[in-house]
Amino acid sequence: MKSSGWSKSWIQQIVFTGPATVAFAIIVALPFFMGMYYSFFDWNGVSDNLKFVGLGNFTAIFQDEAFINSFIFTSKFTVATVILSNLVGFILALLLTQPVKSRNVLRTIFFMPNVIGGLLLGFIWQFIFIKGFSAVGEKTGWALFNLPWLGDETTAFWGVVIVTIWSTAGYLMVIYISALINVPKDLMEAASIDGATAMQKLRHITVPLIMPAVTIALFLALSWSFKSFDIILSLTKGGPYNSTQSVALNIYTEAFQNNNYGLGTAKALVFFVIVAIITSLQVWLTKSREVQA
Repeated sequence: MKSSGWSKSWIQQIVFTGPATVAFAIIVALPFFMGMYYSFFDWNGVSDNLKFVGLGNFTAIFQDEAFINSFIFTSKFTVATVILSNLVGFILALLLTQPVKSRNVLRTIFFMPNVIGGLLLGFIWQFIFIKGFSAVGEKTGWALFNLPWLGDETTAFWGVVIVTIWSTAGYLMVIYISALINVPKDLMEAASIDGATAMQKLRHITVPLIMPAVTIALFLALSWSFKSFDIILSLTKGGPYNSTQSVALNIYTEAFQNNNYGLGTAKALVFFVIVAIITSLQVWLTKSREVQA
């Protein structure tokens, strides 16, 4: 009987998890390990001629000024978007968990940018920055709308940041809303009776209790920002003068435009390790601050 039950359990596991496991192996695991293999070769991604270079691609990475500059941009971009998108998402969540009329409609409106593809978002905002802002600037004379938003290094950076925040804050808002509505009301009422101000309740009760949501939101924002590709490609194409070229865009350019597939996969592997370390540290730090039930 035990043998029959054991075999039945294995059959059930294979039936329910087998297809997903096979799909994951083919779509994720196999390309990852193939990329690791090709990172040790000089290959254009098409021909059968593979030249083994060992660690040559990895040493070339640290001499590649374009990659270093793209990593610096990605780091600054990630810091700005992670902080601001989480701040905007949290503020929206606070406002939309209050007894506000049409709050469900407002939640839907703020979440909608997340369902639009990144390439489409970039083209929409490119039109807004170039045509829309210039039209408003002509009518109002406000200097803010007359800036070369996508033609200057500084304004292009903040243009990409603005679009990224606009597209991701709504998703983070939903995460924070789900955490805020589960904060015990009796704790808030007790704090109010004791004379705690709104800011004190937010700092000492709300924030510690929603730390699991903060952990998830920060992790998602970090991974989105580090992997940012489609919005930047459609909005600025990495310009002006590669000043907004992310690491993901640099890897794409190296592998599929410059036909240096071996070097591109080496860059991707190094970037993967860096992102894995940073996100693991973030999860560890924020989880250590979570309130244990």
